[in-house]
Amino acid sequence: MEGKEEDVRLGANRYREGQPIGTAAQSQDTKDYAEPPPAPLFEPGELSSWSFYRAGIAEFVATFLFLYITVLTVMGVVKSPSKCSTVGIQGIAWAFGGMIFALVYCTAGISGGHINPAVTFGLLLARKLSLTRAVFYIIMQCLGAICGAAVVRGFEKHQYVSLGGGANTVAAGYSNGDGLGAEIVGTFVLVYTVFSATDAKRNARDSHVPILAPLPIGFAVFLVHLATIPITGTGINPARSLGAALIYNKEHAWDDHWIFWVGPFIGAALAALYHQIVIRALPFK
Repeated sequence: MEGKEEDVRLGANRYREGQPIGTAAQSQDTKDYAEPPPAPLFEPGELSSWSFYRAGIAEFVATFLFLYITVLTVMGVVKSPSKCSTVGIQGIAWAFGGMIFALVYCTAGISGGHINPAVTFGLLLARKLSLTRAVFYIIMQCLGAICGAAVVRGFEKHQYVSLGGGANTVAAGYSNGDGLGAEIVGTFVLVYTVFSATDAKRNARDSHVPILAPLPIGFAVFLVHLATIPITGTGINPARSLGAALIYNKEHAWDDHWIFWVGPFIGAALAALYHQIVIRALPFK
């Protein structure tokens, strides 16, 4: 009995009472990982570094390949009179999620594997990269998306316009508010997953996390597409929406286009704030 009472007493007193939470707890505990310093807003030295331009080229090529594969997949499904003979919505979702998984894995060590202006914007708000690099990434992502959609149009000369060009629009039966909400929530899921998969604290404690990081990011894209393809065709990536809309270039593709910029940027900002303030309880610097 004495042994059991000792075990109970040790269990009850194992943690001291009145432990601080949040930032107070972080300031008292010894960290077993190094928090990367916040990136400067402007980094003039980047403009003379080859690694800066190499990263931009990687973002261009990745977004080019992303649009090429995914828009071709979308048009293949739309072209078929019977969806049973195609990969269907599930196949479209797998194409988007699978490409993100592969491309993030290939480019993460060079540019971080953003492939999405909304992801870049969220990381900028969290001070993970400079404004100079963020603007450069977004420009290269948009150019890559435009080129990728243009190559698809070159392959589908006679059917590209009639098949919709993979452009994002709000589906009939849904309002612009519905489309905006779907884009905000969908992008929140994606960017929150990006923050969690690349968290310095998790990477330090779980050595397998950096290797597996592209998997949850790609899977998040897959799941969001399953949910929101019937509503907006799923944007959650302004570069993807811009590239398809610009090459398709029909009035109805531009009517709702603002949704596919405003929604993802709001969703990315909310995800950045939630992860930094609530999940990590990091003070603003």
